[in-house]
Amino acid sequence: MLKKIFKLTKRLVLIFFVGSIFIVILYRWGPVYITPLMIIRSVEHIFSGEFPRMNKIWVPIEKISPNMYRAVMASEDQSFVYHNGFDFKAMQKAYKYNKRGKKIRGGSTISQQTAKNVFLVPWRSYVRKAFEAYFTFLIELFWSKERIMEVYLNVIETGDGIYGVEMAARRCFNKSAKKLTAYEAATIAASLPNPRKFKCNQKSKFITNRRNLVLLI
Repeated sequence: MLKKIFKLTKRLVLIFFVGSIFIVILYRWGPVYITPLMIIRSVEHIFSGEFPRMNKIWVPIEKISPNMYRAVMASEDQSFVYHNGFDFKAMQKAYKYNKRGKKIRGGSTISQQTAKNVFLVPWRSYVRKAFEAYFTFLIELFWSKERIMEVYLNVIETGDGIYGVEMAARRCFNKSAKKLTAYEAATIAASLPNPRKFKCNQKSKFITNRRNLVLLI
C-alpha cells in the first residue's frame, strides 16, 4: 500500500514539474489572457450580486511608455534589472519592518509578483510563497527581463475589475499606455499597492505622496 502511494506521489510530482516547466515556456510568447486573480475577482463580483468585470487590453512592451516601466521599478523593485528574481536585502528589510510594525510590508520583486499573478492565487501562506519562489526561478530562467516586465504590466490589477496599464491609462488619462508622461505613469504606479482603494483618477494624499516619491527616484 505504501509503495503504491509512493509511486503515485512520485508520478504526480513529476507531472507537476513537467507541466509547470511546459506552461512557463509556453507563456514566453504571446498574451496571458487570464490569471487566477482575475477569476477570483470575477467570482467575488458574482457573490456580491454584481456582473463580473474583467477589463483588460494586452499590449506589447513596445506600445508601453518607458516612463511606465521606470515608474514601476522605482515604486516596486529598484533592483529589477540586476537581481535574479529575488532581492534578499529588500526581503530582510520587510521582515524587520513587519516584526515591529502593524502594517505588513512586502519585499517581493517584480519577478515574484509576476509569478504570483500569472500562476498562483493571492492568498498568503508559506506553501504559496514556496510555489512563488519556484515559479519565480522558472520565469527568470526561461523568460527575458523584458518579457517579465511585459507580462507584469499587462496582468497587474490596476482597479476594480481593471487589469494592465493600457486599460489604466485609458480609464485614468484617456490615452494609451504608449503616451503616458512620467507624471501619469508615476500616478498609476503609486496606486498599485491597493488599486481598488486608491484609484489613479481620484485625488488622494496617499497617491500624491507616493507619486512624488516615485518621481524623485
